[in-house]
Amino acid sequence: MNLEALLASRLGAAFSQVAGATVDPAVRRSRHADFQSGAALPLARRLDRAPRDLAGEVLARADLAGVATAEVSGPGFLNLRLADEAIAAAANEVAADPRLGVPAGARPERIVVDYSSPNIAKELTIGHLRSTVIGDAAARLLEWLGHDVVRANHLGDWGTAFGLLIEHLGTGDAAGIGDLTAFYQAARLRFDTDEEFRTRARLRVVALQAGDEPTLRQWRHLVAESQRYLLLAYDRMDVTLGREHFIGESFYNDRLESVVAELADKGLLVESEGALCAFPPGRTGRTGDPLPLIVRKSDGGFGYAATDLAALRYRVRELGATRLLYVVGAPQRTHFEMVFAVAAAAGWLPDGVTAEHAGFGSILGTDGRMFRSRSGESVRLAAVVDEAIARTSALAPEPEVARAVGIGAIKYADLSGDRMSDYVFDWDRMLALTGNTGPYQQYAYARIQAILRKAGDFEGRIRLGAAAERALALELLGFAPVVEQAARSLEFHRLAGHLYGTAQAFSAFYESCPVLSAPPGVRESRLALCALTARTLRRGLDLLGISTPERM
Repeated sequence: MNLEALLASRLGAAFSQVAGATVDPAVRRSRHADFQSGAALPLARRLDRAPRDLAGEVLARADLAGVATAEVSGPGFLNLRLADEAIAAAANEVAADPRLGVPAGARPERIVVDYSSPNIAKELTIGHLRSTVIGDAAARLLEWLGHDVVRANHLGDWGTAFGLLIEHLGTGDAAGIGDLTAFYQAARLRFDTDEEFRTRARLRVVALQAGDEPTLRQWRHLVAESQRYLLLAYDRMDVTLGREHFIGESFYNDRLESVVAELADKGLLVESEGALCAFPPGRTGRTGDPLPLIVRKSDGGFGYAATDLAALRYRVRELGATRLLYVVGAPQRTHFEMVFAVAAAAGWLPDGVTAEHAGFGSILGTDGRMFRSRSGESVRLAAVVDEAIARTSALAPEPEVARAVGIGAIKYADLSGDRMSDYVFDWDRMLALTGNTGPYQQYAYARIQAILRKAGDFEGRIRLGAAAERALALELLGFAPVVEQAARSLEFHRLAGHLYGTAQAFSAFYESCPVLSAPPGVRESRLALCALTARTLRRGLDLLGISTPERM
């Protein structure tokens, strides 16, 4: 039972009677009551009435019997206090539901989530963290809600860089390339300092694009070696990307000409300085001139725009996706807006199909600048994971627990803030056992599991007596609404914040309400509250990609 939705339904009917039209009652959690509605204020302006009088009339018409009591507050707010019986009944209903009151999607969609997207022959760095973590949370959450999720790891596995990489590797027997970063840096150094090598590398690109078999063999070797490395990295981080989700830029190579042809046939391309460009309306550069989306370059080659358009068309037409999510950094916002605008003009985003850029901010160091190593280079993601595990070993000596806590801390620090904002990578803060951190919530879960182990078998329904019991039950009932909201907005900080509030409410409950030593009846009710809290924390953290050790 979703009490927030029930309140909104009852109040919405009363508002509509007063207004003579449908009105959103704007029911929200409040510090002044359990819930609050502020809908009377804007409605009063529209109807030219006193807000308090209008709120009073709505309250007189609302059927809140057995659900809540209400009063008019301030300039015209409606403060709502839920009945304890309603909270208890709803909590018991949620406790009996394997899905914790969260329904599977009534209208399941096929959703493509494009995330992580590293380049071949390069190691993952801290720059890949946010896309990987946010995208994986989106895929987990949407899948749990019953949607058909297609994970798409759009690998950078094609283009001019592969000329220098393959030429450096040679076309003899394929051998292990060892350290990816060292291999790429050595190839890049030769390209920058050796003119003869640079010429051969450029000719190697031509051979690759022409389908030269020895060149393709080494290209396939580079791709396979990189994919093997990536799979190990994803597995270590508990990321749900697998081999079947690798869809590189090369996959779309034979679709690019048809993208250009179709856009040209629809009159969407203009020749500009030898290149074929689309000019989405309303897009201008710094000088005020129309901003082009270059679909085919002046030398006949294709760039990111052509590949992204081909991928979008493929995902809609061939995969049948109705929602496309691109988990890519905020600086790419304009690029994706232009790609979506061109795709819409081409008819590749028909009614009922949406494309969304789920952007995100940057990771900063404690000095407020971009997070980098002491030498100024990008920080290797593997090094970050190593350090997280090393630092948590003191808290959790068991290796698997240390890994779960360390990686959970990294992910939670990323997901607990507004994704559009930058955040500071601070080891001390993210690994703390207090405050809004992953370890704090993992510890809360482990503490509840210890209580349940000591309790043994029990049967009982939730009954509310103490204020801390009521506060915890009310917090638990907020899980379903926040999950559904996160699925729409991809604002995972709201889910993280709710879980933190739940852990805090449990801590207050545990401090003031004895559980194992409580009298019969009360003991079972409090154990039921503990069990529901543990299930909620476990499920919520799992949706964020964070595991919950049974012991800490």
